[in-house]
Amino acid sequence: MLIPSVTKSEETPLANATASDPQSGSSRRSLKPLTRLLPYLLKHRGMVIAAVFALFSAAVITLVLPAAVRRMIDYGFGADDPALVNSYFVVLIGVVLALSTASASRYFLVMWIGEKVVAEVRSDVFAHMTRLSPSFYDGAKSGEILSRLTADTTQIKSAFGASASLAMRNLIMFLGAAVMMVVTSPRLSVIVLAAIPIILIPILGFGRQVRKRSRFAQDTLADASAYASEMLGSVRTLQAFTHESRSANRYGSAVEAAFQAARKAIVARAALTGFAMFVIGSSIVAVLWIGASDVFAGRITGGELSQFLLYSILAAGSLAALSEVWGELSQAAGAAERLSELLEIQPEISAPANPVRLPETPRGEILFDKVSFAYRNATNMPVVRDLTLTVAPGETVAVVGPSGAGKSTLFSLLMRYYDPREGTIRLNGVDLPQLDPEDLRRHIALVPQDTAIFGASIAENIAYGRPDASREEIVAAAEAALAAPFIEAMTEGYDTMVGERGITLSGGQRQRIAIARAVLKAAPVLLLDEATSALDAESENLVQQALDRLMEGRTTLVIAHRLATVLKADRIVVMEDGRIVETGTHADLSAAGGLYAKLARLQFGAERETA
Repeated sequence: MLIPSVTKSEETPLANATASDPQSGSSRRSLKPLTRLLPYLLKHRGMVIAAVFALFSAAVITLVLPAAVRRMIDYGFGADDPALVNSYFVVLIGVVLALSTASASRYFLVMWIGEKVVAEVRSDVFAHMTRLSPSFYDGAKSGEILSRLTADTTQIKSAFGASASLAMRNLIMFLGAAVMMVVTSPRLSVIVLAAIPIILIPILGFGRQVRKRSRFAQDTLADASAYASEMLGSVRTLQAFTHESRSANRYGSAVEAAFQAARKAIVARAALTGFAMFVIGSSIVAVLWIGASDVFAGRITGGELSQFLLYSILAAGSLAALSEVWGELSQAAGAAERLSELLEIQPEISAPANPVRLPETPRGEILFDKVSFAYRNATNMPVVRDLTLTVAPGETVAVVGPSGAGKSTLFSLLMRYYDPREGTIRLNGVDLPQLDPEDLRRHIALVPQDTAIFGASIAENIAYGRPDASREEIVAAAEAALAAPFIEAMTEGYDTMVGERGITLSGGQRQRIAIARAVLKAAPVLLLDEATSALDAESENLVQQALDRLMEGRTTLVIAHRLATVLKADRIVVMEDGRIVETGTHADLSAAGGLYAKLARLQFGAERETA
């Protein structure tokens, strides 16, 4: 994986890890972030060695050409022997064949390495992102993360698939040509080699500018991508409030800002390339001028001048290409740095070194012992305060109360999306931090209020509860969730594609698929979070029947605003302002005249008036 330079916890928002300021100090480093990709290259060292060999071979063969041209001019034409000239041309064809073979091999190998490296980087970054705790995503933008997964990795692919090999090739070509220039004519070499410092110093300076501007452009584009992802994910709301033009203008402004940032990087690269070409071209003209005088004076032959000229052109072209490639590598370094920042973020919730294993069929006993918790946000106010609650195995406990009372937070704490600031939470007598989070969550089934349906088939969505389930088990789960009738009525049945976020399904259908998932998971602990709150009366009745079947024999916690759905609970817990204020059955709490009685009067009275 990418080698992190500094480990960041999830307490650091992604925005802080993003150098949106082009003048930030982190952007002043050169190509060091690219070294973090070395582990990926070492995994494929055989291909890398083959690519380097092909690259070196192509460079050496290219350097042979000027020497062959010199011999043909000095010996072939000088001897006035057509047969000898023809033999030199045959040799040149062989050299060209070897060069083309080496170049084709180099292209294949470096492109394979680039594609493979970027595929592995993308996989590692995505896998890492799936393991970060929800507290990270509370402040991160998914669009920006996707931008790093796509645009930044593409930039790295370009660097390793082309730019890096071109840089190595041009470096070898430049060094080889410079040596051969000195061997051919030390006097003329002074003119060309004297121009090198004039070119290299601006390359280094402009390279830093290119990297800073490129990083800024990448960050700006990531912000635009984040906004686009958010808007397109809520396109119905956008259209309902007639924000089409407003959203398009805002996205257009963001894209234009990204373009302006990229334009500055392009200007820097163009200026660098133009300057390098002018200095190099001027030195070659000077070489021709002085070299022609040397030929007339008999100090060198025409073949030697031709050889020197070809080597100087190779050196000049390689140096000019290096200036351009340096800018591309600088962009890739910025992309590698942004990806490294993601991998440096460590999850707050992780498995201990030696986790306790839950039995395959745990009893489902739950204990909240003096638990307090606050989300890390602007207010930082506790949402759960000194809460103690015990749920016996197989018991159904309903949690009710006004919005903001902390009900859903109990589920998040039990799933260990967060750890409490004070107190302990236990499952079957084991503190949750002693468990592997994945092992913990395998023993809990969740039916949320806002069901996540994926852009796949109905069967695949149900199998999300247990991916290795057979088709028979999927069908049985759908039947238990009372989802089979509407599924079988569809044209392709269980293979029907439901669209992104299940857009083709009704609310009741989505909830029954969520219940089918929970049935398939067969976990001993069941969490129901407002599972029927957004449904019509008919859908609610069907979903409630499916839930009643699902709850049998399981420890169940139910969150509900609609009190009619919790009347069958063994116990009702009433929360207010993060605390438990009442506990009892529906009859007991109604007679007590407290908060629950007030809520019951408001709801049941309104329902009677509506009826």
